[in-house]
Amino acid sequence: MDVRKLIKSFGFAFYGILTALQEQNMRIHFLSALVVIIAGLLTGLSYTEWLIITVIIALVIGAEMINTAIESVVDLASPELHPLAKQAKDVAAGAVLVFAIASVIIGLLIFLPKWA
Repeated sequence: MDVRKLIKSFGFAFYGILTALQEQNMRIHFLSALVVIIAGLLTGLSYTEWLIITVIIALVIGAEMINTAIESVVDLASPELHPLAKQAKDVAAGAVLVFAIASVIIGLLIFLPKWA
């Protein structure tokens, strides 16, 4: 295994995260994650609840990053407006919305009983 190549690939991945953070929606997801983490610390979540919250945060942020990548590739491949380009971008954005809605529902299921 080439360690230098491995370290370089991690550098590219971290640069990808920083690049994604330039997107407004990604910053919103990161801020939401921070709020949930603080709420979780103040609420005293169980180990299992933290596992669920961690997976949900990773899924939403990962989905947003994939959406951003799809949008970039579509813009490169089809700089002019095209119905299929719009469809690809809309479907990718819709996938993020599905994850985000599910994360809110899961968050409510975890937090509301503790706050009631």
